[in-house]
Amino acid sequence: MTDPVIVKRGSSPVVLGFPHTGTFVPPEIEKRLNENGRLLADTDWHVDRLYDGLLDDATMVKANFHRYVIDANRDPAGGSLYPGQNTTGLVPETDFDGVAIWKDGEGPSEADIAARIEGFHRPYHAALAAELERVRKEHGIAILYDCHSIRSHIPFLFEGKLPDFNIGTNLGVTCAPEFEAAVEGVVSLADGYTHVVNGRFKGGWTTRHYGKPETGVHAIQMELAQSTHLTTEAPPFAYDEEKAAKLRRHLQDVLERIERLSFSARM
Repeated sequence: MTDPVIVKRGSSPVVLGFPHTGTFVPPEIEKRLNENGRLLADTDWHVDRLYDGLLDDATMVKANFHRYVIDANRDPAGGSLYPGQNTTGLVPETDFDGVAIWKDGEGPSEADIAARIEGFHRPYHAALAAELERVRKEHGIAILYDCHSIRSHIPFLFEGKLPDFNIGTNLGVTCAPEFEAAVEGVVSLADGYTHVVNGRFKGGWTTRHYGKPETGVHAIQMELAQSTHLTTEAPPFAYDEEKAAKLRRHLQDVLERIERLSFSARM
């Protein structure tokens, strides 16, 4: 059995969350996926690789399981992140194009969902919560930087082309304004890239659940358009070394900036 979560502890106030890079699907669940579902197309492809080594002393919490098993960035109570808009749920019925991912009659039951919450969703968040609390106690502050990516064109979810950097703070609720400004300040100067703050993606359940600045825990989601670091946004979703190298310089600037700011904020 693959462990549902990997934790790499660091000494920085910054904690990196990776809820959607995992591709593990238990065999008993995989056999229920249809041909489309088995593509695992909605993975945040190579995002853990993209951030690897950018901030050596950051803590990393990474889900190993795929979001089709259960989505670690959704409310375990089943609430929608974006009421009235197309989105996918706690255990998705469809992919991001609105196409079914389960064989007929093989979609998850309420019992399946409850079991997956206990076996996957809860362990991931137990680990993430523990690391945030450890870091907060050590530094007096913790910064959750939630790492994501998505295809730049998905008509089912949004019109047109997604900006390259999508910063989500739930309209400024999940972090102090200086952290949001710091991240935007870096990406706004990234030549050849576009960005938006609290656009289509305002921060998922993770960002909204943990981001409580009044307690010393600040949370920011970064949703990257996959065109910034993949050769193509279609199978085999290959990592583009040249694109990624250029992007990594800006991401490193972001992480170093919020780390410096967090050290200043705790003084």
